[in-house]
Amino acid sequence: MELHSTFLTEIDKQRLAELEQFINLSNENSIGYPVSKDFDFSEMMPFLKYPINNVGDPFENSINKVKTHELEREVVGFFAKLFRADPNDYWGYVTNGGSESNLYGLYLARELYPKGMVYYSESTHYSIRKNIHLLNIPSIVIRSQENGEIDYADLENTLRINRDKPAIVLANYGTTMKEAKDDVARIKSILKSLAIQDSYIHCDAALAGSYGAFVEPRVPFDFKDGADSVAISGHKFIGSPIPTGVIITKKSNRDRIAKGVSYIGSLDTTITGSRNGHSPLFLWYALKRMGVEGLRQRFQNSLEVAAYCEKRLNAIGIPAWRNPNAITVVFPKVHDSIISKWQLATQETISHIICMPNVTKEQIDNLILDLQNCVEVMENEYEFNF
Repeated sequence: MELHSTFLTEIDKQRLAELEQFINLSNENSIGYPVSKDFDFSEMMPFLKYPINNVGDPFENSINKVKTHELEREVVGFFAKLFRADPNDYWGYVTNGGSESNLYGLYLARELYPKGMVYYSESTHYSIRKNIHLLNIPSIVIRSQENGEIDYADLENTLRINRDKPAIVLANYGTTMKEAKDDVARIKSILKSLAIQDSYIHCDAALAGSYGAFVEPRVPFDFKDGADSVAISGHKFIGSPIPTGVIITKKSNRDRIAKGVSYIGSLDTTITGSRNGHSPLFLWYALKRMGVEGLRQRFQNSLEVAAYCEKRLNAIGIPAWRNPNAITVVFPKVHDSIISKWQLATQETISHIICMPNVTKEQIDNLILDLQNCVEVMENEYEFNF
């Protein structure tokens, strides 16, 4: 990177050059977190000259004209169709990431059922607890099964005890550490069997939602399966230089909480006011390039690398495993030096590799070499002199 800015000192330029070099190296070895890096948005660079602000509802007219609402609506429509939403009753917008998408789903549920109780599994992403706290909704944590999936028996028993309250169930379609998938249709069936009529199911599908339509055998997670809203992250499986997300919900539910704002000449239906207008542009471009079949092929490639990774780890004596059709490979926590170099997400006694579309078999082979050559650092043994 060569900088020609006259206001930067030589030290400033050196710092930026070193930062780019550090980020480039770190980017190459990052295989533990769900971020796709195989993108090229160079054709979109001219748009960085403009302060694109998607303030307001993307489906409403607004006074501001420096926006990408039209492309944002197409992005929302793409995912609404992928998640089998009613073509006459869907709405959504591009968020700053999966956490905001989940916040909106829970916010909508709270507004519909102010006296509701939230139920979520212990495998749920940490941001859900924070969102529940921000929204001040009472909640109960449900046990998880060994594979990370929600314990349906515990959910049913807990719902039965609290069946007098509206139920807001947070389902995971791909948990953080084990990529476990909760069965939304089964959750819906439990609510029906208990005659709980006031209910709302929000599906956190941050990573796996983008390829959920291609998983076989299918794990129910979308609108036809019983979800009332679905949240995904755009920078994960699809890829974006800016963290981004999408929330898809029912327009009929959104209409019940929408408020008009004269200052912007639009409805106030989103969490944030000013919204990044470049993110919808990047997602639109990526979806145009990939299409449905491109997403399907990305998933198949990731599955192939995940199977290879699992096999290679097992071959050197590391008991690795995956949930069915998951691209996340789980194994016992490895040495800190390996975790640091390869940026492996680690929780308590387990680490994982997420075989995103950019992760290659060559990277897996290099990781295996590091694991084979790793010498455990033994803790010093101290002896008392008295």
